[in-house]
Amino acid sequence: MLGRKLRRRVRECGIRIGVMDTGEQDMITDVSGVSVGHTTLIQGAGKLVPGQGPIRTGVTVILPHEGNVYEMKPRAGVHVQNGAGELTGALQVMEWGLLETPIAMTNTLNVGLVHDALVDYMLDRNPDIGLEAEVILPVVGECDDSYLNDIRGRHVKREHVLEAARIAGREVVEGSVGAGTGMSALGFKAGIGTASRKTADDFGGHLLGVLVVANFGDDHDLRIDGVPIGKEIEADRGGSSNDGSIITVIATSAPLNSSQLHRIAARVPLALGRVGSVCSNSSGDISIAFSTAGRIPVPGSSPSKIGEAASAEMLNQLFRATVEATEEAILNSLFASETMTGRDDNVSPGLPIDETLRIMSKHGRL
Repeated sequence: MLGRKLRRRVRECGIRIGVMDTGEQDMITDVSGVSVGHTTLIQGAGKLVPGQGPIRTGVTVILPHEGNVYEMKPRAGVHVQNGAGELTGALQVMEWGLLETPIAMTNTLNVGLVHDALVDYMLDRNPDIGLEAEVILPVVGECDDSYLNDIRGRHVKREHVLEAARIAGREVVEGSVGAGTGMSALGFKAGIGTASRKTADDFGGHLLGVLVVANFGDDHDLRIDGVPIGKEIEADRGGSSNDGSIITVIATSAPLNSSQLHRIAARVPLALGRVGSVCSNSSGDISIAFSTAGRIPVPGSSPSKIGEAASAEMLNQLFRATVEATEEAILNSLFASETMTGRDDNVSPGLPIDETLRIMSKHGRL
């Protein structure tokens, strides 16, 4: 795993997205028990040789809590804004309102191998699966990194998935790491980004964190805190149009039921519009939300009332938290990422931070 990047995050540059307070780290892992691990694969340069490289890809694994996810299933909900993408296991999450495996993310053609590795991960920890216990449907999301990566090579293997799960921790590295290694968004190098928000103490002081794999949008559409950066910035953007996707994972400590979590996930597109997405025809814009409160033990329990008492005011705070944290997570993925050259010498330029801040200041946002 790469160390922390040298570039500054959005808040470190003086940009404040929204009005809510953040968690301690302003990361998805501010939600207690959530951990994130990456395996990053960068190898070779120059002309593409399918199956050999250059390689610019990886895998990211999110563990929803510190225990066995199959034995203690978090409530969850899924929203699909545009379905030209994949999130395996999503139908079961929609049907049951529960999450029973870690969440993994990778490139489009590696979904099958990562899915298989998660099966191994779960079978190793639950020897009764497929015998006395029910089978599992792992949750794996994807984006297309073929502009920079030899995607036909399917270079993410079982050991890379297991390593990402093994090293998962509270510190989240952002930018060109893990599943975000070969991704670009809104005309610039992007990838992994994260952020968090905290509801007011009067509404429980609950934490909500977001992690994105950002790989979408056109350069001229980029907006930061309402400022049309994409129209004003002077840079050699290269590869400015991207019909790719974004996978958004939301974790919260708020005690919500699956219907409420689906409503949380459905607020993500509002944030996408704020940064400049139009959810293009070929984009997979998929979000999944889960709660770390009130887990359901296997093989089941009597129906829980948890989440039924959530007030409209509390939900409104969580809706706002989702929009603000998602917007900031996307921007963090841009701010964290350096210029990357990939296969066939394709270049995804890093967002020029100094020029961006000059424009922000001109518009009175700094």
